[in-house]
Amino acid sequence: MHHTPLLTTLAAGFVLAFILGTLANRLRISPLVGYLLAGVLAGPFTPGYVADQALSQEIAELGVILLMFGVGLHFSLKDLLSVKAIAIPGAVVQIGVASLLGIGLARAMGWSFGGGLVFGLALSVASTVVLLRALEQRQLIDTKRGRIAIGWLIVEDLAMVLTLVLLPALAGSLGGTPDGNAAGVLLPILLTLGKVVAFVALMILGGRRLVPWVLERVAATGSRELFTLAVLAIALGIAYGSAVLFGVSFALGAFFAGMILNESELSHAAAENSLPLRDAFAVLFFVSVGMLFNPAILIHEPLPVLATFLVIVFGKSIAAYVIVRAFGHPNSTALTIAASLAQIGEFSFILVGLGGTLNLLPEQGRDLVLAGAILSILVNPLLFIAIERLQARLLDTGTDQTPLEAPDLPPPVREREHAILIGHGRVGTLLSTRLQRAGVPLVVIEDKREKAAELRERGLSVVVGNAVSPEVLAQANIEAAHWMLIAIPNGFEAGRIASQARAANPGLEIIARAHFDAEVEYLEQNGANLVIMGEREIARGMAKRLGLTEESADDAQRPAPA
Repeated sequence: MHHTPLLTTLAAGFVLAFILGTLANRLRISPLVGYLLAGVLAGPFTPGYVADQALSQEIAELGVILLMFGVGLHFSLKDLLSVKAIAIPGAVVQIGVASLLGIGLARAMGWSFGGGLVFGLALSVASTVVLLRALEQRQLIDTKRGRIAIGWLIVEDLAMVLTLVLLPALAGSLGGTPDGNAAGVLLPILLTLGKVVAFVALMILGGRRLVPWVLERVAATGSRELFTLAVLAIALGIAYGSAVLFGVSFALGAFFAGMILNESELSHAAAENSLPLRDAFAVLFFVSVGMLFNPAILIHEPLPVLATFLVIVFGKSIAAYVIVRAFGHPNSTALTIAASLAQIGEFSFILVGLGGTLNLLPEQGRDLVLAGAILSILVNPLLFIAIERLQARLLDTGTDQTPLEAPDLPPPVREREHAILIGHGRVGTLLSTRLQRAGVPLVVIEDKREKAAELRERGLSVVVGNAVSPEVLAQANIEAAHWMLIAIPNGFEAGRIASQARAANPGLEIIARAHFDAEVEYLEQNGANLVIMGEREIARGMAKRLGLTEESADDAQRPAPA
């Protein structure tokens, strides 16, 4: 058998992540916990198989690039500006408070100021993945408090991007390994900022025109593979080029690549096509982070672990609650923001890795951050449950008159005997146009907030979320619907939606699209009344033009015998 450490590491990472991620999901906790625990099992601190750590770190670097690319793809300046009055000062103050708490805890353990600073910053930033999932599950993304939480997180992400840029230049003065032969602090900072400014200017002036132009030309070829390849080439190419030519991090380059793509009309297609690979390598990133964690710290140093956990879950939350209340927002908003930020995730891991590379953060700090992340992600759903009960109690006692922020909630769906359209891409757009012309009552389920807002401005009734969720289907008034049109291209997800819809409304007429014969069979097994496959319809249309009968057209589609 050939020695294949890369293949072995990838296989072990994916298999362990799948098993433990599925188990975590069944236990109704974040799959991120499962991915981190998979890394722990594959790491050197637990018995059994040990993955190649050097390869794992390189794979993790690729995961970081794709994670940051995804953050950039979803970065919306419009969202930030709409809540800037609270999100910007609130995030800055909360980062400051959490950093001071982290520095204080680090000093109590005898660390240097530089190690404490990295530690505190790592504890101050919440996970994008965990936050968005928590808000989406509770239908809060489209509310004012949801927008504040997202804007707050954007400010935190930008602060961490700036930290990743400046930390190498400041490492020498903070007690770590200097980045280059720097005689002082000011010169390397100015040099680093100058390179970043040059890179940003090039991306804004040149990238905003070149990148969309390239994508449009590739999209015009009609090749899905080439389009996906172009998106990944842009992400990885800009990330690598930014590091080689400007000396900035891969993460920053990927972030700006995503931002540039976000301004293109093809951004939704770019995000959709690159999502499977981004998800896969993001999972491997969390697995590689888990490999660095030594579980023995939970036994040998329980008090530092507990103190770290309290800083994340209570220190940050109390600071956020006080800040939001100080700006005049109700208890419901303050509690939601507090719970949303009471966890840490991907940026914390990236920062910890950089701090270790620069010899600023000791291994104990890395283990404490990882332990704090795992514990806080586990506890986060419980915080939301506790807050929902507390909000109900506040409403009963009259303490908070606006716990649900009703004015900011999307309008309720009042349509009956209507059609529910899943997805509003190219197929969905054509369908909704024809349904509107025919006067058919229509409700669209769309998981992209920007697209949903645009559709609402055009007068459509829209529910934001993933139609796989029974709660989202209930919001679309599934029980009173007459038709469901599943226009998304993902056959597996479409089957799950059809199954949920059939359970909620046995008499519903479900029409779906498919690309392969296997998808047709799968969708029909899951409750679809009619499945339309593009290739079949093209063949049927051509046969009809030739004057062939329906039976002949069907025969023409069958493969010739061998």
